[in-house]
Amino acid sequence: MEAVAGMVGESDVLDHFQAKEYSPYRFYSAEAWSKFRADTPLTLSEEEVKQLRSLNDPVDISEVKRIYLSLSRLLSAHVESSQMLFEQRKRFLSMENVTKTPFVIGIAGSVAVGKSTTARILKQLLARWPSSPKVDLVTTDGFLYPNAILEEHKIMDRKGFPESYDIGALLRFLSAIKAGQPNVRASRYSHLTYDRLPGEYQTIDRPDILIFEGINVLQSRDLPADGKIVPIVSDFFDFSIYIDAEEDLIHTWYIDRFMKLRNTAFKDPASYFNRYSRVSEEEALAIAEGLWKNTNLKNLRENILPTRPRADLILRKGQNHLIEEVALRKL
Repeated sequence: MEAVAGMVGESDVLDHFQAKEYSPYRFYSAEAWSKFRADTPLTLSEEEVKQLRSLNDPVDISEVKRIYLSLSRLLSAHVESSQMLFEQRKRFLSMENVTKTPFVIGIAGSVAVGKSTTARILKQLLARWPSSPKVDLVTTDGFLYPNAILEEHKIMDRKGFPESYDIGALLRFLSAIKAGQPNVRASRYSHLTYDRLPGEYQTIDRPDILIFEGINVLQSRDLPADGKIVPIVSDFFDFSIYIDAEEDLIHTWYIDRFMKLRNTAFKDPASYFNRYSRVSEEEALAIAEGLWKNTNLKNLRENILPTRPRADLILRKGQNHLIEEVALRKL
């Protein structure tokens, strides 16, 4: 066996699983995927979609019909199956006076790829199911260490990398959520000041569904040598989604967004990035390219993209920032 193992290189294994016939996913074009909507009703208006989408994200009501209604229907099936399994286990264990813990959906992907838009649209669609479930949304931004700590440890330029997060606090939060505890708090984060808001929290009180969004939520970690239990974030997920796109497209979207923010949000004197609104357009473009190359691209290649194969569903975007292909993990 050792001799055979030595003959099969890692590239051979990767090449094997790149072939779609051996992939753990089933692939659908956006048009084919849209047909799975069936009779799922459209419960969002065009104006509501405009309010939910992020800057530079062109998603509209037609994209909701094409992609998100089918996804809502799929998630509904998963939530219902989870509830049925809970009831069966409850009878099996003869448990009384227990309630099911929240169904947790993780959403991962690069900066500027549209995670926040996806998370907000899904939150609204899921909350408008006929059963009217309680749906909450939390992002990992509130679990970043405060800027003062990042600066103290000289890792401010690695903000967004795994080491910039308070993993202990993040895991304690998700553990409490999955334990069904009431009033679990997550720190609030300001994109204006680019920092956590001291003393401000978002309280999550036993929702039916929790959407947990962040660039590194599918990140794995080294296993302990002594076999002790060390959970990772995705251990708490019931379903996970990765928002995907070609690297050069994400690069373009990041630069375009930065330049638009330079002429809008960055002009606020309270903005952490206000200084970028006061330089020339050429200087601002150079700064944006530097931030992409030295921080966001490195993080994408080293930490974010490698987690893509761990997702249950991959939404792949094309040049127009709209989804072109959906990959769903086989059962």
